[in-house]
Amino acid sequence: MPTTQTHYTVIKVRLYPDAAQSALMEKTFGCCRYLWNQMLSDVQEFYAATDIHYIPTPAKYKKSAPFLSEVDSQALCSVHQNLRKAFLDFFRAPKHFGYPQYKSKKARKDTFTVFCRPYRTGPSVFLTGNGIQMPKLGIIKAKLHRRPNPGQELKYVTIMRTRSGKYFASIGFRYEAELPPQVLPTPGTTLGLNHSLVHYYTDSTGHCTDLPPYMARAKEKLARMQQRLSRMQHGSKNYAEQLHKIQLLHEHIANQRKDFAHKESRRTANAWNAVCVKDTDLIRLSQHIKGRNVMDSGFGMFRECLKYKLAEQGKPFIIIDRYAPTAKTCHVCGHIQDGLRSRTREWVCPHCGSVLAHEENAALNIRNMGLAQFGRQHQETGAFSAVS
Repeated sequence: MPTTQTHYTVIKVRLYPDAAQSALMEKTFGCCRYLWNQMLSDVQEFYAATDIHYIPTPAKYKKSAPFLSEVDSQALCSVHQNLRKAFLDFFRAPKHFGYPQYKSKKARKDTFTVFCRPYRTGPSVFLTGNGIQMPKLGIIKAKLHRRPNPGQELKYVTIMRTRSGKYFASIGFRYEAELPPQVLPTPGTTLGLNHSLVHYYTDSTGHCTDLPPYMARAKEKLARMQQRLSRMQHGSKNYAEQLHKIQLLHEHIANQRKDFAHKESRRTANAWNAVCVKDTDLIRLSQHIKGRNVMDSGFGMFRECLKYKLAEQGKPFIIIDRYAPTAKTCHVCGHIQDGLRSRTREWVCPHCGSVLAHEENAALNIRNMGLAQFGRQHQETGAFSAVS
């Protein structure tokens, strides 16, 4: 069996381009958006005429659109690859990915990707002392708060511009790493997490984790700023300035949410040998619950961060079925209490008489069901020993 595995990591940095570099990046954003829309339109026309799916290459459009030659060709090639991948994902899972759509100037952010190509004179993209060397853009000044580890090979750079006008670069690296030893879960070292509408989540130890108070203060400030914006004349100078402040605050809140998800998932991954969660459909939950912004908490991001952080340490991340009756089942005797309302905070099991806290009981059942599921999956290989 192989002892090493290929890993990918990304370092996101802030860019500080000069006026000429900003103009060329804006032109690259526009060219990539134009090329995507043209290629998607030609795919649809060609398929309607011949019933054959074919994506033209970017070279076809440079004669009719000579401005495409002013930007880096690697950025245009990545558009072709992204469109091809979008169609492959759609054909593989249409309900999950959906059909590729046209891109608009009003998108949340503009991006383009440049892949690193090895040449005799050196790689096409590389890091310098205080920036990133990019084709046609030169050295873009960047805040390199973190450097890659030895052995990590730079593969691509994705440049993006947010609505507030900030530029960022996501630098992707590839490296080989040894496989971590697999950790077997036990009841004492396994944590069950239950998504909570009152708190951020409740775990199987009875601890409730809440979002930090500074996030609530930032959302209150956002509501006041949006109320002030609604009283201004649309299109005026004051309206534009207030809108820019709101865009900056939106990014600040998103960064707060991301920072909390990463820190909380790192703390949990380091403290426990296994984590069990329920496959809750947060989108559907947000559509059925009124008065609460379920998606605004970032619990889905927290689950994804926790998943890869546990995998890096060889620890299992166990997902149980979303329809499992975790809240209605007594974790002591296994009795299922039908008709239990979700708003009930505490209930008494009629079979064994145990007093059960609603969310803590659900988290304990998630842990127990996750351990049982892990045991069934590894029973044939013998990699899991039964736990008492």
